[in-house]
Amino acid sequence: MELNALLAQPAALPSLPRTVALLMSELAQPEPSLRRMNQLFATDPALAARLLELANSPAFQMPRQIAGIPQALALLGTAQLRGLVTSAPLGTTSRSVPGVNMQQFWRCSLNTAKLARSLAGLVHHDQIAAYTAGLLHALGELVIHLADPEKAHSVNTLVAPLDLRRTKVEQRIFGYCYSKVSAGLARRWQLPEVVVDALQYQDAPFENKAYEPLAGVIHLASWRARAREAGLNENELAVSFPGEVGLVLGLDIDMVLQQDPIDWNVRPEAAADYVV
Repeated sequence: MELNALLAQPAALPSLPRTVALLMSELAQPEPSLRRMNQLFATDPALAARLLELANSPAFQMPRQIAGIPQALALLGTAQLRGLVTSAPLGTTSRSVPGVNMQQFWRCSLNTAKLARSLAGLVHHDQIAAYTAGLLHALGELVIHLADPEKAHSVNTLVAPLDLRRTKVEQRIFGYCYSKVSAGLARRWQLPEVVVDALQYQDAPFENKAYEPLAGVIHLASWRARAREAGLNENELAVSFPGEVGLVLGLDIDMVLQQDPIDWNVRPEAAADYVV
C-alpha cells in the first residue's frame, strides 16, 4: 500500500482505558480541573492527537497552529471534550492492534515524550513541541499494523516494533517507515510545521534540507526509550548511541542517559504525575 493511500484510510487508534475512565470522571465534575485533564491527555498518544487535531481545525480559526495540549484544552468546552473522550476506541485487549504490545507502546511513547522535553530544555528548544512530537512519534506504527497486519507481521519476524533498526527494515519492505506515517498524520491534522518536520525526519535528522533541531531531539529521545525497552547493556548503549546527532545538539551520551525515563515501578497511575 502506498503512503498516501495508507494515510487516507481511517484508523481507530486505541486509547488507554484507564485514562479514558479518569477523564470521564474529571469531566463529570462541576468544574473540571484543566491541570488534571492536561496530565491525563498528555499520557495518551491517540487522545492527544485527536485533541490537537480538533484544536487546529478550521472551526477555531486560530492565527497560529497549536502544538501543546494545554493550549488545545483552553480552546475546547467541556461538552466538546466529553464527546472526544467518549468516542475514543479503547485498547482493551492484546489484539487491539495486531502485532503490537500496547502497554509497551504506551510506555515507550510516554518515556520518549518526557525525554524529549528534558533534552529540549538542555538545548533551549521548545519543550512543548518536543513533548508533543515525542508522544506522537510512533503513532504511524499503529497505523501500519492496522492497515496491513499480515505485512506488518512479516516485518515483526525480522525486528520487533520498538527495535532500533525498525525504520530501516520498514523502509525496505514498505517504501516508507512509521516516522513518515506519523508525519503524514500530523500534517493532515494541521499541526505546526516544526512538529511535522520533527516527526518526518526523526529517524534521519540530517536528511532535511533545513536541519530541524527538534528532529534530533526526538531521535535521541526515541533511542533512549527504545534502548531501555530492549534492556541494552552499557556496551550496547555506547555502540548504538547516535553520536553525530548528539554532537550537533551539544549532547553526549552521558547527558542523554542522565535524563531518566519514568520509573514505572512506583505505581501504575504514576505516569500522569510526570506531566506538568
